[in-house]
Amino acid sequence: MIKGIIFDLDGVLVSTDEYHFRSWQKISAEEGIYFTWEMNNNFRGVGRMECVDILLATTNKKYTQEEKKLIAIRKNKYFAESLDLLDESAILPGTIETLDNLRARGIKIGVGSNSRNAKAIINKLNLNDKLDVISDGYDIKNSKPDPEVFLLTAERLGLKSEECIVVEDAVAGIEAAHAAGMKALGIGTADRLTKAEKVVKNLSEITIDELLSI
Repeated sequence: MIKGIIFDLDGVLVSTDEYHFRSWQKISAEEGIYFTWEMNNNFRGVGRMECVDILLATTNKKYTQEEKKLIAIRKNKYFAESLDLLDESAILPGTIETLDNLRARGIKIGVGSNSRNAKAIINKLNLNDKLDVISDGYDIKNSKPDPEVFLLTAERLGLKSEECIVVEDAVAGIEAAHAAGMKALGIGTADRLTKAEKVVKNLSEITIDELLSI
């Protein structure tokens, strides 16, 4: 019996794609690297240091590990500064209704995100009261596809893995869910999220009964 739903944050409940894109674009311009929206999409569900590695792989310039860390810090600084512009328009379709309906059913609700900005985004959008648990990049050592963040969130919810369903928009997140022993609803397209048990465009396209029966 499903007793809890664990949501990834960005791309599932909210969208900050534009803010990430602008931040990476600024970093790329400073480093003399060409950056596209498609490259930004490839960063979905990937840890920040891994994103830096992917970005720098497109240039012949050599970077030390310390230089890479400084780039990651700069990127997060730019992104965090941009969150001042964040408003309720960033909340994706179906988010509020889904969270409210789950709460009405007595289903526990958690967020499991790689991002260290998750709590700031949730606070900014006034979503705290709709969530029971938030686990983010500060709480884990291993990013998705490692299952650590989902296992931690389930533990904090007081639930077993088999009692939880994950909602994810990234391939790495679907892999992490399965590695945690949880089924996954994919948000996006079926051709990309091929391993998800079910895929919808956004949360407005699925009922609570359908979600709980995955």
